[in-house]
Amino acid sequence: MTFRAYLAIGAAAAIFLVGLFIAGRAAANPYLAKQAEAPVSIRVATCAVSGGFIHLYTALDNGLFDKYGIKANHIYIRGSSISLAAIATDEIQFLYCAADATIPGMAAGIDAKLIGAPLVGLPYVLLTRKDIKSPEELKGKSIGVTRPGDLSFRLSRALLKKFNLTEEQVRLRPVGGSQSERYNAMVQDIIQAIIVTPPLEVRGKRDGFNMIYRLQDLNLPFIYSSLHASGKVIKERPILVQKFVAAMAEAVQYVEKNPDKAKASVGNALKQKDPEVLQSSYDAYAKTIVNRRMLVPASQVADAVEIARQTETNIRRKASEIFDNRFAEDLEKSGFLKEIWGGKIP
Repeated sequence: MTFRAYLAIGAAAAIFLVGLFIAGRAAANPYLAKQAEAPVSIRVATCAVSGGFIHLYTALDNGLFDKYGIKANHIYIRGSSISLAAIATDEIQFLYCAADATIPGMAAGIDAKLIGAPLVGLPYVLLTRKDIKSPEELKGKSIGVTRPGDLSFRLSRALLKKFNLTEEQVRLRPVGGSQSERYNAMVQDIIQAIIVTPPLEVRGKRDGFNMIYRLQDLNLPFIYSSLHASGKVIKERPILVQKFVAAMAEAVQYVEKNPDKAKASVGNALKQKDPEVLQSSYDAYAKTIVNRRMLVPASQVADAVEIARQTETNIRRKASEIFDNRFAEDLEKSGFLKEIWGGKIP
């Protein structure tokens, strides 16, 4: 065999191996948009403006959805109840919101499901005015909540129970609005304490308020920022749902590997440039309670449904009927997670 023939065989073998390599990579990420594939437009809403949505903000700002053939239009809808109403009527196809705020509504019959849980845990802290230095000193004071029965109300109740306090001793006062609005009510001494998420505690410390308790220590089952999809889109467009979940799973990895870009995205959303504030958001949501495999914890959904039942929610759906883990499970089965993390998932 001539030298030229050996070269030809070697070149053919190299091409073959490269082809196998590319095919292997494609198989590991089967969700990417195909060449010339028309992008699909969707509407994805957030139910608040929060550092807890760092992964969605970063995905939107850095074109991660585009890779999967999705043109994502972001909509802000204030509050979980209104957001669920929008997803039930297919005004939005996807929602990013704290699951413990939406589970009662879905359990009561709203046609939507949890399809992924990037954050699992309780990031909230208790901020108080300067003269209150322990939970026991809340006696005779007021904790600001949005309204009876909502998430801030339920967490405040759990906090009181932890410290053997009653609602006769500590008033849970509905003041409505966002965390920032409740914060301003505390500044005016209308209320004396609030439960907030990072990075608002940074502002609180600078204003002389006290951060006296981390609610993570309550050991409550809690699913935070989660992906929701309408029942209609899950049934009629499961491939789209799978691609959306894959894009968000990549966002988790992207945020972890690109902290500066992630903090910039949070800063844009919060209209905030303070490095300490942005670092607080990053530490809380990209590190402390991140759930890289995206699986919705079934036991915590069941616990949340039971808590909703105890607060007199009219439960019409079983816990198993309000989440769907097949999309998150497929990320690992397909090799996608190993591919984006470069091997073992941290």
